[in-house]
Amino acid sequence: MSAQPLAESLVQSVDWLAIAPPTLAAVVALAVLVADLFVPESRKAVLGWISVAGLAAATALLLPLLNGDRATFCTSAPARACSYTADHFTLVIQFLVLGGALLAALLSVTHLDDERRRVPAGEFWFLLLSSAAGAALLPASRDLATLIVALEVASLPAFALVGIRHGDKRSSEAALKFFLSSVTATAVSLMGISFVYASTGTLHLTQVAERLAHVDGQLHTLAQAGVVLTLVGFAFKTAAAPFHFWVPDTYVGAPLPVAAYLSVVGKAVGFSGLILVTVVGFPSYADVWGPALAVLAALTMTAGNVAALRQRATRAYSAVRLLAWSSVGQAGYLLVPIAAAGYTKDAERAIGSTVAYALMYAAVNLGAFAVAALVGRGRALNRIADYRGLYATNPLSALLLAFFLLCLAGLPPGVIGLFAKVTVFSAAVDAGLGWLAVVMAVNVVIALFYYLQWTALLFRAPEGEPVRHRAPAPLTAALALTGVLGVALSGAPQLVLRFASGGLF
Repeated sequence: MSAQPLAESLVQSVDWLAIAPPTLAAVVALAVLVADLFVPESRKAVLGWISVAGLAAATALLLPLLNGDRATFCTSAPARACSYTADHFTLVIQFLVLGGALLAALLSVTHLDDERRRVPAGEFWFLLLSSAAGAALLPASRDLATLIVALEVASLPAFALVGIRHGDKRSSEAALKFFLSSVTATAVSLMGISFVYASTGTLHLTQVAERLAHVDGQLHTLAQAGVVLTLVGFAFKTAAAPFHFWVPDTYVGAPLPVAAYLSVVGKAVGFSGLILVTVVGFPSYADVWGPALAVLAALTMTAGNVAALRQRATRAYSAVRLLAWSSVGQAGYLLVPIAAAGYTKDAERAIGSTVAYALMYAAVNLGAFAVAALVGRGRALNRIADYRGLYATNPLSALLLAFFLLCLAGLPPGVIGLFAKVTVFSAAVDAGLGWLAVVMAVNVVIALFYYLQWTALLFRAPEGEPVRHRAPAPLTAALALTGVLGVALSGAPQLVLRFASGGLF
């Protein structure tokens, strides 16, 4: 046997177009870090606009990939398997991730201008872009090693972003809590992956799926333990109960744009990883992860909504903390279709419901954070009570926030929110999870109270001297983008489901 065929098999060609979106984000991150050394302090704002342009360009690079599925970093022996695949599922999640990062970057431009003495601009933009690159890599990952690497590339910069404020003890405490809990969850996942590898002898998800279905009886318990432990790290990223305890303190302690980023992009990372390991990697163990995720969904939505219900319209609670607990409740709804995929043969349809709900949630939740950023410019504590009478001082922002809250609640005119909840509810019913559908219905009613309470507060007479809120151009752009997107999708909600579920895998 000649060495020539062996040498050729070790040389791989790289599909640069397929990997272009996350690669561009990473390249811009390095460029911004180097540019920070030469840009004078008075012109640091240019780094933010370079980052915004880089994220916009990375998002635009998804368009050439719509023509068909592409894959790279593949092996041909013993069977073809690829580590990076740019299919429809990848593109939808990458659109969500890069679009969410772009909106968070627009919020950050204004935030860094207000806190230039406490937040170093160059480091901030490098960390944000690096995290976005890892988050965009994860949905394209098709082996367990690349999944974990992408998860950590998305997570490690996020820890630093949470604690990036100089001299802020609350920010440092939030970062430490986020870091320690995340590292623990990742260690458990790595142990699970090692068990899966010991059972199957491969890390590629498609090969894992084939071999787990025929695993030796002596290794069955080891494989089951590996499946459960692997899910832990991704359940942590989704803020699923009981792994949700880090969320409220982390969101409140982080700079507000970082909290907005974590609420959308951080969740997208967790849910896309969870979908890949369950539906693509472990379909033969649906009887293990299906019931587990159904219980997690019920616990998560209940824990989030009950805790959010306690956030009364008083001076003691912050709006960001309420949004944090709300995001935990929303994570429970997002888990429902993934759990349903373990009970139905049409798993792709169930996963489409989760992706559609995630797209809706990303648009309106980032919009709510954008209004919170606007109010926070005049009220540093950003308490729920500070929103009283917002309509009298800034009618457009009040109407936008009311619309976003009604979308999250699933009430008209937030039709897209109602449509998304009905889609998730239907996924549970179709899979025979009637008890989970009932739990979801009860939680939706609970959530109505605090969403409507906050909405009503916007239109009450203001107490004391009203504060006028002026929105800089980047913040106005973020408000406009989320508002237009929410209204447009409410007018044609079927477009979301069609975009999210069309041939995902």
